[in-house]
Amino acid sequence: MNIFLICPVRGISKKEEEAISRYVANLKGEGHKVHWPLYDTNQIDPIGLRICGDNRLAIYEADEVHIYWTRKSKGSLFDFGMAFAFMFLTAKKIILVNPEMVEKMIEEESKKSVKKSFNKVLMALHKKSKKRIELFQPIIRTAAY
Repeated sequence: MNIFLICPVRGISKKEEEAISRYVANLKGEGHKVHWPLYDTNQIDPIGLRICGDNRLAIYEADEVHIYWTRKSKGSLFDFGMAFAFMFLTAKKIILVNPEMVEKMIEEESKKSVKKSFNKVLMALHKKSKKRIELFQPIIRTAAY
């Protein structure tokens, strides 16, 4: 299976990188191909536009998108938006790498009476994917001429 991993790149902590490295090694050990942007996307880009385009293509080509979610990564939020959009075209599954951490974020939000959040959206998509229920059917577009 071809997997794209959404995770922090800029400002990633050593602890996060080690945890993600173990996760990627496990997936590869199971025979999966994993696109990890920290290593598989050329990060030399003065603006970031090419990086966004490269990740967009890799997300589109992936069978599944796995997400190591943190509050701090703006790139992860951008990539998640692209993955969400592609779900409408390809019925991609979204799998959270760290659901326990996201559950804690949701608990903190609940204490503050936050009703809607990206954390809750991610958890809902993760639960649907883990149950192997497709959230969206692929959209098939035909031109009527």
